Amino acid sequence: MAKGDEMAALDEFFRTSITALYTLYALAGIAVLLGIVFAVRSFLRTYFNYHGTRIITCPETEKYAAVEVDAAHAAVSRLFGAPELRLDDCSRWPERENCPQDCIWQIDLSPIGCSLRRMLAGWYQGKECAFCRRTFHHIQWLEHKPALLSPTGAIIEWDAVLPEAIPEALATHKPVCSQCKVVETFRADHPDLVTDRPWKQ
Repeated sequence: MAKGDEMAALDEFFRTSITALYTLYALAGIAVLLGIVFAVRSFLRTYFNYHGTRIITCPETEKYAAVEVDAAHAAVSRLFGAPELRLDDCSRWPERENCPQDCIWQIDLSPIGCSLRRMLAGWYQGKECAFCRRTFHHIQWLEHKPALLSPTGAIIEWDAVLPEAIPEALATHKPVCSQCKVVETFRADHPDLVTDRPWKQ
């Protein structure tokens, strides 16, 4: 084989080797990138699944309590297997902060069912406003937060209800839409400025 042919063959060999290496590096990079994407997706899904206030039944008192899961810890532990749940806050703390957290199994069994926001949305769904009789569908909690009508006829904002007292409130109060909340609150605060007129048929 001529020297020129040997150099051409050697050059082709190096080109083929470099192309193969680039291909391997590219495949490895894609695999790493996909792994990162799936890890981030798993982290975020777990975090938002356990983030927020939840209502549980305290095993010690057998009464409702409001708890918050350490969502960041649950999301990180999910990357290595099943999420490890532990409480970050509880309405019975700090008095019972060193409790064994036996309520965790309730959240582990139904992370969505224990969610306070989902509980409220499910309660309003399909109900009628106590005043205007409009049916509730999708609740916009940030812009048009609904309220409650107490048995005494008072309009109750959700901020005034302790989370652990919400299940009992849902059993005794009626739903009020955001528009009627504004109107009826104004009526209660300024009765001298409101004139009631009967509806015309």
